[in-house]
Amino acid sequence: QVQLAESGGGLVQAGGSLRLSCAASGRTFSSYAMGWFRQDPGKEREFVGSIRWVSGSTSYADSVKGRFTASRDIAKSTVYLQMNSLKPEDTAVYYCAAGIFPGSRSRSDYDYWGQGTQVTVSS
Repeated sequence: QVQLAESGGGLVQAGGSLRLSCAASGRTFSSYAMGWFRQDPGKEREFVGSIRWVSGSTSYADSVKGRFTASRDIAKSTVYLQMNSLKPEDTAVYYCAAGIFPGSRSRSDYDYWGQGTQVTVSS
């Protein structure tokens, strides 16, 4: 089992920044790839970015590329999503997830999910 816990969401003005954290625990979490997704009410949960624990390689959705950066701190078993130049359309509940397919953008490839953290960007 892998347990995930997000934190760091909040209310920010357009153009501002937030950093989300996802603390991971469990026997084999380091063998998983980590993904970030977001979901607005009434919409599908969509891929935001992913990072591999070992290599640190990342991938991003086109909508956030150049503004969001995923990173990880292996010693702290934590992954981060630095979000800059936030826009009102970035408003959503953000989830971190763990899956065995590195770099996958499909939510069905992720087996473990955190509880989510709300990000609200005001115009």
